[in-house]
Amino acid sequence: MYGTKLRFTRTYKFWSIGFYVWAFLSCFWLNAQISYEYSTNKSFYLGSYGRVGVDWSFENGESIGRRLNLSNMGSVGGRLEEQDYLELVPNFVFRPKAGDSTTIHVQMRLAVYTTSLTSIGNSSTTSLGGLNFALPEIYAEARNIKGKDLNIWIGSRLYRGPDVHIADHYYFNDHSGQGFGVGYKKSRMAAVFVASVDTTSTLPPYFYLNIETGTLSAALRQRTVLIGEHDFELNQDNRITALGEVHYMGGGDEDNDLTEPGDVGDAVNFPSDYGLVFGARYHRRFRKLRDGSFNDLAVRYGSGIANGGDGGISKTWYTFGAPDADDLNFRGAYSWSVVNQAMLNISDFYSLNGYFIFTQSKGGADSNHIAETYFGKEVFNRKIDIAIGTRSEFFITDYFHLLAELHYSQRKDGTNPNASMTKFSIAPVFVPTGARDFWARPHFRFVASFAHYNDFAKENLYSPYLLFTGPKRWGYYFGVKAEWWIWK
Repeated sequence: MYGTKLRFTRTYKFWSIGFYVWAFLSCFWLNAQISYEYSTNKSFYLGSYGRVGVDWSFENGESIGRRLNLSNMGSVGGRLEEQDYLELVPNFVFRPKAGDSTTIHVQMRLAVYTTSLTSIGNSSTTSLGGLNFALPEIYAEARNIKGKDLNIWIGSRLYRGPDVHIADHYYFNDHSGQGFGVGYKKSRMAAVFVASVDTTSTLPPYFYLNIETGTLSAALRQRTVLIGEHDFELNQDNRITALGEVHYMGGGDEDNDLTEPGDVGDAVNFPSDYGLVFGARYHRRFRKLRDGSFNDLAVRYGSGIANGGDGGISKTWYTFGAPDADDLNFRGAYSWSVVNQAMLNISDFYSLNGYFIFTQSKGGADSNHIAETYFGKEVFNRKIDIAIGTRSEFFITDYFHLLAELHYSQRKDGTNPNASMTKFSIAPVFVPTGARDFWARPHFRFVASFAHYNDFAKENLYSPYLLFTGPKRWGYYFGVKAEWWIWK
């Protein structure tokens, strides 16, 4: 009996010691398997763009929060009344091996804005309209690979050229989207992939109803956009950029489509379609004026599903109009865009920025007015936009500048009469950096804008402002605004 108890005691002590040794060693094993990554990277940069402020109107003695511009033209016609907006742009830089001149970075862009008329500081993600968060950029890029002037990028990025800043209009080559691209010396090629299950859009639908499995479900129908650009350097002061695009959308399970010809509003599957874009931009530098003076003239033609460009946005894949009622495609659609912009830095006292924008678009339907499109909706199948505007900046002192803007814009939807607006804005500006430069930021502005509408615009409430106030001949805006950007 005693021997049995002794053996039991020794066995118990053995397993007890084994358990404690196992528990002790497990601490090291767990520590090895759980790795906490503490960032000590010093190659990090942060850029930002933003605007914020408050406004007031005579109409109601309080904030209206609506721009004076014509409807469906965005900021074309002047942007001084734009609502609050913020971008934060972190950029991570990677170091190649010693002696390698390759520049490697990963960049993200977080955009924050409100879809209601409330200022950004009085909004949250739970409020009506609420704050919207977007991530228009997240991409990796390697530039000047091994000194060969070769660039490669993959991801989602704001892939675009210069804009008409005072109209917030990227007019020639806004290819922003998700895809990949390669640049070599003066040439650039990219592929952008566009797809979205959005049953409210009147664009060629990026989905179709898949019934192959016996159960109706929405399946993606992707648009592929192939892009090519090349810069021709004529001399130090003159450059021509050539642009070409090919758009293609595959068919959506056409074998299962029971839609009869002419029933575009009831279609649930759609044939394949395509579009082409050709364009050129001529850039001229003015050496006899102060640095930064230039003129840009851009002409672009888009056909088929590549006839996009509306609402102040020039992306060619925002297809305009309605499809052909019988064939459900945009084979007869087209769009012309002509933009001229001049930046004249005349002296230490004065700079002038001016623009002219013309856009004419037609959808694939026969109608020059309203036509039926997908999901039983009706849209205008033809439109003409014209806008001209200037901003004069007077450098009164290093720290006090004066902005004066004059804009005229008009739009003709279908066979309707022209809707037009003439707007004058004046804005005293405090520039805390003390730079006598058109592009100096931040700006602290007091903005006063006055808009005059023609009869058709007034009677049809053809402005976000008029939609609130009702039919008015004049519109007013008063605001205190700040705008900044910092990239370097």
